[in-house]
Amino acid sequence: MTDIHAAGGPGATEAAAHAAGGSRAARVAVVTGASRGLGRALARALAEDWYRLVVDARDGAALRAAMAGLPAGAVVSALAGDVTDPSHRGDLRRAADALGGADLLINNAGTLGPSPLPAVSDFPLGDLRAAFEVNVIAPIALTQLLLPALRERGGAVLSVTSDAAVEAYAGWGGYGAAKAALEQACNVLAAEEVAVRVWRVDPGDLRTQMHQDAFPGEDISDRPLPESVLPAFRRLIGERMPSGRYRAADLMPAGDQAAAGAPAAAEPAART
Repeated sequence: MTDIHAAGGPGATEAAAHAAGGSRAARVAVVTGASRGLGRALARALAEDWYRLVVDARDGAALRAAMAGLPAGAVVSALAGDVTDPSHRGDLRRAADALGGADLLINNAGTLGPSPLPAVSDFPLGDLRAAFEVNVIAPIALTQLLLPALRERGGAVLSVTSDAAVEAYAGWGGYGAAKAALEQACNVLAAEEVAVRVWRVDPGDLRTQMHQDAFPGEDISDRPLPESVLPAFRRLIGERMPSGRYRAADLMPAGDQAAAGAPAAAEPAART
C-alpha cells in the first residue's frame, strides 16, 4: 500500500501532485518503523522541519494513524510492509525518488527478539537469524538502494543503535550482537562514503513498546518519552555533524537534558 498525501485538507491532492513532480530543493527523509515509538516521533519532527516523508511499518492502519495530525502542507508517502522484503525496499526507494530523491535515511525499524530475553546459551537460532535479518541485513540493503541519491544530494544515513551493542547485559546477547554488527557496518560505510554522513545513535532508554517487551511486567513509566530526545536528533541532522557514533544524551542542549533524563553533556563517542 502506498498512500501519498499532504496534510491540511482540501489542497492535499494538489500538494501531493506537486510533490510527485519533485522540486529538487525539497528535502526528503525515509524513516522505517514509523508507526510508533521513536520512529513516529522522528517522522513527525522531520515533517515539522519541512521534510517530505517516506515512512513504513508492517501495520498499515497504525502507520496511517501515526501520520495523522502532521503540520498543514506536510507531504508523506506511507507504505505498509516489512523492511526485510526486497520488493518493499524497492517500493521505498521508488517513493523517495518520486518525491525528489532521498536526503536522509533513518534506519529505525528493529526487533528485540524473544521476550522475556533469553540467555545466549538458550537463544533460539531461528529467532537469532530473524533478529539479524531485521536489525542488520534489512537496513544495509535499504542503505545500498538509497546510496546513489544520498551521494548525489550529500545526504545522511542515521541508524538507531543501543548501548547493548557495546556493553554486556545478561539477556541482551541476540539484540546486542545484531546492533553491534550494524554499528560496524556503519563505521566502515562512513570510511567508504566521503560525500555521505553516516551516524549511529543510541537514544538511551525510552518509554517504548520495545523497551516494555524487554522488561515484561515491569513499570517503565519512569523512562522518558521518545519525544524528549528529539532536540538531540535535530541538532545532529541540522548541524550535519561528522560521521560517527553518538549518544542522544551527549547531543542534548543543556536546557533539555533534565527533561530527557540525560546526564551533563559530553563529547560524542568514537567520531570518525
